[in-house]
Amino acid sequence: MPLDASFVGRSWPAETYEVSLEKIREFATAIGADDPVHHDRDAARDAGHRDVVAPTTFPVVFTWPATRRVVDDPALGLDFTRVVHRDQSVELTRPLYAGDVVTSVVAVDDIRDLAGNDVITFRVDVTDADGAEVLTTRATLVGRAEPEGSS
Repeated sequence: MPLDASFVGRSWPAETYEVSLEKIREFATAIGADDPVHHDRDAARDAGHRDVVAPTTFPVVFTWPATRRVVDDPALGLDFTRVVHRDQSVELTRPLYAGDVVTSVVAVDDIRDLAGNDVITFRVDVTDADGAEVLTTRATLVGRAEPEGSS
């Protein structure tokens, strides 16, 4: 069954997330980001930052759960058991720091069919406590078509 195209252009209520020092350190360690700016406040401040800096891919920690609310909506019609991740991007307006309180708004930018596969692109706009833009993420998922002859 094709995805519900009426989801394109819709957005979902904001979710708030407080970026913590320890979460940044844990994430940086997990991905092998060993630059001291991701682990040590003094090193980050010596490098001109106001606090420890989150690695560029850190926003997945809070943007994916926000996106998942839409992915899991039965009205969308996406069978997550058949999903593969096609693409991901992060556009930073400014670094994400320990202590930031950010708000994420999820939108569906595109839904299309590609050789019988459902392709959906999500955008998450992230702002800080003052409403200033921090970053935008985009993720494209592919819901693989059922193999021929299966039902």
